Amino acid sequence: MKRNTILAAAGFIVVAALGSYFLITGQADKQTESKALDAQSIKQMVHDYSVGKLTAKSASITSSHLIVDGDTADSKTYELPKDEFFVSIAPYENQTHPCEIHSLTGCRGEMTEQEFQVNVTDANGNTVLDQKMTSQANGFIDLWLPRNQTYRIQVSHDGKTAESEISTFDGDQTCITSLQLS
Repeated sequence: MKRNTILAAAGFIVVAALGSYFLITGQADKQTESKALDAQSIKQMVHDYSVGKLTAKSASITSSHLIVDGDTADSKTYELPKDEFFVSIAPYENQTHPCEIHSLTGCRGEMTEQEFQVNVTDANGNTVLDQKMTSQANGFIDLWLPRNQTYRIQVSHDGKTAESEISTFDGDQTCITSLQLS
């Protein structure tokens, strides 16, 4: 009987200590935060990090999550919209870098603030996007495309063109830096 009481007390102390630790260090906040934010708010947050309107130690975007590391030990993960996929492209002429997971706060493309004709078609040849777009100060063009599809992307600038196939399935790249204009 006395042994059960001691074990119960020890268990309570461990649970209380862990609860206090998570409360003090904010570990409980590191869970996915998107329940409080709708799809448009998440997309706006992604845009704001991409253009430097919001700052963080780092902000990266996978096929399913926006991961923001603050200037402290604080880290938050936001779930992306279920029906849209984020991909950022950096057309280039001379210099590029290898990239699979886009860093909204770190990736830099060669061709900053330049106008491109961007055409995206689905596997059936239907046009998903066909418009002039301007690359951001970081040299990237951000796109939100329907998920779980394969696309053909064509980017043109000053008589030069680059084409590639991209897809928007779980685990696919969110950073495309292989579009060399020629």
